[in-house]
Amino acid sequence: MAVDFKYIVVGRGLMGAAAARHLARQADGVAVIGPDEPTDRKAHQGVFASHYDEGRITRTIDPDRNWALLANRSIGRYGEIARDSGIDFYREVGCVVVAPTGGDYIEKTRRAAISLDVETSLLDEAGLKAAFPFFAFPDGGTGVFEARGAGHISPRKLVKAQSLLAEKAGAAVIRDHVVSIRSEGGSAVVETAGGRTYRGAKVLLAAGGFSIAKNLLPRPVAMTVYARTVTLFEVSEADAVRLATMPSLILRAPGIDIYLLPPIRYPDGKFYLKIGGDPDDLVLSDDAGMRAWFKTEGRDTVRAHLKRIVEGLVPNIVPLSISTAACVVSHTESGYPMIGYTSSPEIAVLTGCAGTSAKSSDEIGRLGAELLLSGGISEEGYSTDFTPQFR
Repeated sequence: MAVDFKYIVVGRGLMGAAAARHLARQADGVAVIGPDEPTDRKAHQGVFASHYDEGRITRTIDPDRNWALLANRSIGRYGEIARDSGIDFYREVGCVVVAPTGGDYIEKTRRAAISLDVETSLLDEAGLKAAFPFFAFPDGGTGVFEARGAGHISPRKLVKAQSLLAEKAGAAVIRDHVVSIRSEGGSAVVETAGGRTYRGAKVLLAAGGFSIAKNLLPRPVAMTVYARTVTLFEVSEADAVRLATMPSLILRAPGIDIYLLPPIRYPDGKFYLKIGGDPDDLVLSDDAGMRAWFKTEGRDTVRAHLKRIVEGLVPNIVPLSISTAACVVSHTESGYPMIGYTSSPEIAVLTGCAGTSAKSSDEIGRLGAELLLSGGISEEGYSTDFTPQFR
């Protein structure tokens, strides 16, 4: 039966847009289906994404070498993506990871960096205080600092860049969202909310947390989606200048497991210092629950928790305002993204961010493209094969 496209990527977030770019550079007949960011979030009736934001940490340093390698290869292509798209989405301000002295987290992070020839500095308590005087770290910590090839990205701008480059390479960008995928007559049939039907030889589902929605796969992916609340502290231009050398931060300490981004200018022209790290989990079990969650401002309990941490960690800022936003993270059983075929030879999945994949999305997307083009993923230096699990 005739197909409309050879390859259809369902989802135009960080992973899906990256997969579409890599596919379109190597093959004809590529389409990526996913909506633009809604102009009115609370009135929006469609799906959402977590990349509607200006700040995500990027760094190679990670205690898990597979995640470190995914990030390192993605970061290595940032320059090419920015140059070819004309969209500047990356700021190299460095990243520091701080965790209790003598623990496995710091040692594994150092070992992974060394294995990838990534230069880092090891800082004791005195070294951390001297290097980053604007932070008041808890006692008993050691830091690993990556000065080059680390900092933060705008996920919103990265998706824009990937979508633009996919389109320039010949991909069709369809601004709609998919409500069902099924195998039929040796191909995959995709139906959209806008009432259109497209047939593809192969379909790659890359819909983030919404990959758990009904009617998209033969069997649901074994993935848990958690609600997350991020908190934004508006700072003055003077504070933004004073904190211009602040790196991105990941901090683990008793009762604290957070990430913090330095002041970033948002589309409203204001500077915000962003923190995330929910102290507990709220599971979102279905499509309806996720849509409802994205229309909220998150949870007040998380806001209060993160406000207390910022007051202790960055004591010399006086926020002009404090706001929150809703986000989600998707966790798989393996702890890695799922990149592989379902029981249908026409339908594959590319999902599972583990709350840490924005920085690594270009490499994850490349692996998704390789899956469709080659039928599988070669080892490529990873100790996992990213096999998806289903319920």
